[in-house]
Amino acid sequence: MCLRQHQSWTDDLPLCQMCGVGTAPNCVYGPDGKGTQSHPNEDGHLRFRGDDGCFLYGVFNGYDGSRVANFASQCLTAELLLGQLNSGHTDNDVRRILTQAFDVVEKSYFETIDDALAEKANLSNYLLPHNENVPFHQLSPQSQKVMERLKELEQEVSGGATVAVALILNNKLYIANVGTNRVLLCKSSSDGQNQVLQIGRPHSTDNEDELQRLAALGLDSARIRQAGQIAGQSSTRRLGDYRVKFNYNEIDLLSAAKSKPVVAEPEIHGGQSLEGVTGFLLLMSEGLINALESAHGPEQANQEIVAMVAAELAQQTSLEAVAQSVVDRVKRLHHDVFVSGRQRATYCSRHEDMTLLIRTLNYPLADAALTPTQGGRVCPVSVPYLNSQSTSKTSVTLSLVMPSQSTLTNGTNTASTLEEGTPTPGSQSPTATLQSTNTQTQSSSSSSGDGSLFRQRGSQAAQPDETGRVPPYVDFSQFYRLWGSDHGDGQSMQGGLGPQ
Repeated sequence: MCLRQHQSWTDDLPLCQMCGVGTAPNCVYGPDGKGTQSHPNEDGHLRFRGDDGCFLYGVFNGYDGSRVANFASQCLTAELLLGQLNSGHTDNDVRRILTQAFDVVEKSYFETIDDALAEKANLSNYLLPHNENVPFHQLSPQSQKVMERLKELEQEVSGGATVAVALILNNKLYIANVGTNRVLLCKSSSDGQNQVLQIGRPHSTDNEDELQRLAALGLDSARIRQAGQIAGQSSTRRLGDYRVKFNYNEIDLLSAAKSKPVVAEPEIHGGQSLEGVTGFLLLMSEGLINALESAHGPEQANQEIVAMVAAELAQQTSLEAVAQSVVDRVKRLHHDVFVSGRQRATYCSRHEDMTLLIRTLNYPLADAALTPTQGGRVCPVSVPYLNSQSTSKTSVTLSLVMPSQSTLTNGTNTASTLEEGTPTPGSQSPTATLQSTNTQTQSSSSSSGDGSLFRQRGSQAAQPDETGRVPPYVDFSQFYRLWGSDHGDGQSMQGGLGPQ
């Protein structure tokens, strides 16, 4: 199947209206802090509604061009939403169809560049034996034309993509992942615990399972881990990229492999029932998560991105605006850390293309408020941010019950404060903080105790004060007093602990 066929077959599929997408192009900062785009945007995404209650979403992180990402987004849609799936399929059926779809995408893509690869091989065989170490200006006119054609062919056939796909069928969620994008599911479980779940691990050079897979093929896993990249990318699974699929024996790091080491086989999770779930699903390209982790460190990146999304969901009236506002905020955080000259500035000299796809699950927009749930380990998160519609600074405080990821000291959760903040207009630069405590917090706006992740506060929602901040509505004064008593003279209170 050719690319043109995929486009014509999928053009009439309706877009899903229950999701939003935000994007930002790559950027390299100069010494003055001004950013320039170093290459065209190579990310891609899809968000379609099929028949029989089927929904398909995907985020694609392309590299060395956007050809593979574009092809994969169109081909995957054609392989999954043109009658292949229906409500009668079991979980095993769905997983099999997903795996087959990725296999078809990989094979179909290489069919589209097969002629170019053959021409490239023939021209290389002609040129290299006679002119291997000859400078370009000393080549004969015929050899110069061959060299120029080889460069054109390399641009045509090079590149690859990593992909994260989410499929909803029969109100069940399936995730298929190839590479280093990230999927988060934020939901409220039946026992009242609100959870932020990262579905799957990235297929990267520090993934133990992937290193064991490569070691079984005869490769030196310790050397791969130390290198951190394979042919310029950290992913150990990817779509396309003929160099690591066909010419891997010419790559020093991969030359000892008994068979193809870098594969396009997806890791599939699901189906996970979404019955009664309230929350949202996030699909993030590698560029987005890397930008946030470069600015703030990796320890609380998942919680921080969820807090940003929740804060924007409480402010915006469209999911498109929510997703774009979060991407813009990550972009500002990354830039501000670079120009600050602080400790992590050296990690923030550039960022790649960023894409965020948000799919809500029974989650309200606009006046939705963020309140703690009853029971569980509550993480109050103060999220200062600039609303794109206003020049005032706003701080939204929400409470999430997270899986335990904070450091444990003598059996108690220690508070974790993100290192960098985002400068905002005015005299202060509020810092995005995340404190975790074992204290159980009672919601001040609801006594139903059903554990909903975030709850509407109704018409009595607090309004911003004269500084543009929303005053906190949960009393953490006892926690702050205990913290102060545990830390001597209470200077921690002056260091920005809690809502400011």
